[in-house]
Amino acid sequence: MVHSMTAFARQAHDDDWGSLQIELRSVNQRYLEPHFRLPESLRDLEPLFREAMRTRLARGKVECSLRFDPARDDGGLAVSRERLAELARALAEVRDAVPDAPMPDALALLDHPGVLESQGPDLDTIKAAAMALFQATLDDLIAGRAREGDKLAALIRERLAAVNGQVAEVRRLMPQILARQRSLLLERLDSVKAELDPQRLEAELTLIAQKADVDEELDRLATHVTEVERQLTQKGPVGRRLDFLMQELNREANTLSSKSVVASTTRCAVELKVLIEQMREQIQNIE
Repeated sequence: MVHSMTAFARQAHDDDWGSLQIELRSVNQRYLEPHFRLPESLRDLEPLFREAMRTRLARGKVECSLRFDPARDDGGLAVSRERLAELARALAEVRDAVPDAPMPDALALLDHPGVLESQGPDLDTIKAAAMALFQATLDDLIAGRAREGDKLAALIRERLAAVNGQVAEVRRLMPQILARQRSLLLERLDSVKAELDPQRLEAELTLIAQKADVDEELDRLATHVTEVERQLTQKGPVGRRLDFLMQELNREANTLSSKSVVASTTRCAVELKVLIEQMREQIQNIE
């Protein structure tokens, strides 16, 4: 279900009137940011392209390039006999009313609007073909984003498994860590020949246990991992939600690091930060 914001698609169409080629390039961006390069004769397609893109994509900087190459044999030019006849009737009326008025020559008549017609292809036909080609190219782009999204999701799931492994390792080490802290405190007291009130000793041991207790952080890490996995299966854009979850995972990893009292938990905290940063970098490309 995850879609990347990075993809490329190209489609072409050949016809008697010429050829069309559309390229779509997409990269990561916080919002949807389309850019269009269209030939002047097809410029009015831009709002249609933009709306079609807006309904299919949620995020990404998307560049659309449309190229139109007309056929060399465009049918030439033709005189509109109907328009020319109307013009002749109008000139006859002018001659009757103003006999001395100068009459236009043949070149001037051809320059009159509507007298000379292009026999090239119907522009509406070309626009319809361009719109269909754009939709097909957009389909290809979205399919490419989906394929890339599958790869990103697989990479993220690998690191989620590694995060769970680090969480499990810290849980396994906790009894040893607390026992080691108790042993070290008793050794220090013994080395200075200090006698401590049993209640005071128990209070000190309780304080050490509280400082080293990271069960809450481990539980939240596990909860966030489960939510990330759930988001990877959702329909629609999930990139922003995943980015937020990375911040929450990093927050718990920092707390775990600050509570670390032995090198083993420090190493686990560092490894967690590395894994979270690797996921965060991949998530920047997810729609």
